[in-house]
Amino acid sequence: MRLVYYIGIDLGGSSVKAGIVTEQGTVVLKDKKPTRSKEGSDTVIRDIAALVEELLVASELDGREVGGIGIGIPGAASKEGFVYFATNIFWTDVPLGEALGKMTGKPVFVANDATMAAVAEYQLGVTQKTANSVFLTLGTGLGGGIIMNHQVYSGSHGIGTEVGHMTVGHNWDYDCTCGNNGCWETFASGTAMKNHAKKLLSQKAPSVLTEKTKDDPDHISVWHLFDGAKEGDEVCLQVVQRMTRYLAVGIANLINLFDPEIIALGGGISAASDCFLDELKLQVSERIYVKKMNLTRIEVSQLGNDAGIIGAAMYARDEERRSKF
Repeated sequence: MRLVYYIGIDLGGSSVKAGIVTEQGTVVLKDKKPTRSKEGSDTVIRDIAALVEELLVASELDGREVGGIGIGIPGAASKEGFVYFATNIFWTDVPLGEALGKMTGKPVFVANDATMAAVAEYQLGVTQKTANSVFLTLGTGLGGGIIMNHQVYSGSHGIGTEVGHMTVGHNWDYDCTCGNNGCWETFASGTAMKNHAKKLLSQKAPSVLTEKTKDDPDHISVWHLFDGAKEGDEVCLQVVQRMTRYLAVGIANLINLFDPEIIALGGGISAASDCFLDELKLQVSERIYVKKMNLTRIEVSQLGNDAGIIGAAMYARDEERRSKF
């Protein structure tokens, strides 16, 4: 029986990650490139095509074994692969599916990156076999993927589940990259954490961050913040506590709306869940509508940083099979 592989691509604000994945979801080979988003969408798409070719060469596959390409994007796209917008990489109205399909000669299937990660966790990870779940990507921004009644939910026009852009308050410090104010990701993301730390430092608050960043606030990383919080640094503790509080606000909203069995946390920030997970669960339990029915579990992703790649490949597998019928 001929083996069929799928290529999963996770397009992020800082890097493009890609992998060759088996039909069962095993990553055979993976690689990544920086996302040259400031050079325009054409450059990024050419880089993706080159990365696909490099993986095929390294794996010694001639391409005929590849059934399709799945790509998760940090934004909203149609089922045909037309990207309406992806604010963190400065894209508007980009025909990604068509362009990449022409370059690679393969069918291309596009969806939100958090949706792809949700697919991976549903098929192979922490939300496996659950009918209703929400997956959150906590990184530079904040994205969401929803599985409803065992099916991917993305709304009537393919632009649903943008949970990071629901309004949870007024942000007096800055607007979201989408142009609105008060978006969840401006309070509970890596970018939000770094911006709040900069604000506190500008007020001359003493902090270990001064030494960790050599007195350059632009060099603050979320790992500086989590490490500082573990050391008891007041600025870092305030930043982590603020992120946790707003993360709880949004999660409680999602529980009240969808009543999922599990909310899974992925993305880079989830790797530091030991700093905030217990407090997050406590605050969510205090905010949900039916407090005596605190039934939704909050879990950390089992697939880690490969979730986007695996999910995109599995999404391509399922869509490619569906297209044959």
